[in-house]
Amino acid sequence: MTVLLGCDFSSSPSPRKPIVLALGHVAQGRVQLRELVRLHTLKAFADWLKQPLAWVGGFDLPFGLPRELVQTLGWPTEWQACMQHYAALSRAEIRDTFKAFCDARPVGGKFAHRATDLPAGSSPSMKWVNPPVAYMLHAGVPLLMQAGVYLPRLQVPVPSRGQNAGLRIALEAYPGLLARELIGNTSYKSDDKARQTPERLIARKQLLQALELGQTRLGLRLKLTHAQHDSLVDDASGDSLDAVLCMVQAAWAHTQHAAGDAHYGLPVCDPLEGWIVTA
Repeated sequence: MTVLLGCDFSSSPSPRKPIVLALGHVAQGRVQLRELVRLHTLKAFADWLKQPLAWVGGFDLPFGLPRELVQTLGWPTEWQACMQHYAALSRAEIRDTFKAFCDARPVGGKFAHRATDLPAGSSPSMKWVNPPVAYMLHAGVPLLMQAGVYLPRLQVPVPSRGQNAGLRIALEAYPGLLARELIGNTSYKSDDKARQTPERLIARKQLLQALELGQTRLGLRLKLTHAQHDSLVDDASGDSLDAVLCMVQAAWAHTQHAAGDAHYGLPVCDPLEGWIVTA
């Protein structure tokens, strides 16, 4: 049975703010959570990725940059070459380069966007603050590449179906997309202790109930033990719940592939920018 993986990623993980992996599987429309794994360093994440384990994973970090940004900066427009160029930069160089790009643009249009950002409702992948997704891309994608993970729509050639049995498949996921479908714009998490309110606790309960009832267009129901349910509700940061949301998105992608879609449900898209699964 194919392992499903959902990853709530941090570009600077620590014991206080780890990378959280949700592992499970899907059968007959039911997504079963098996366990949550917490990784406190990028090295631990890199080591985990290199295990000889086949999986389909949804990762909450951008896999590409906006084509408009890349072309304006004169960077390589082939995805792998662009990512290698980007990985060679320091965070300070990224911040200064992206800030200069934004400073030269009019108010209201400072950031360049990928085509997937609007339907997904995601932050532009060049943002370096609140949230620092540009640093997440910088920290995470090179580790996926080094581990030999396959990224559909971004890497060619497409592996044959026979090869897919032993592959690790990484898809860009976004938990906010699925959460908004179920509870609208209601906030369900915060890293700030002062903002970990009863209202957000209730929102996490509502979100989990909707997932367990299968109230999503993905046609899947989440299956949890009572202990798992309580653990997800009690994590006021939302990191564990976000990992589970990404796992559900990965489950949908896996079902699309099982039905014959070689691209795991990702539409034809810009091969430099990539696409967020289920958007």
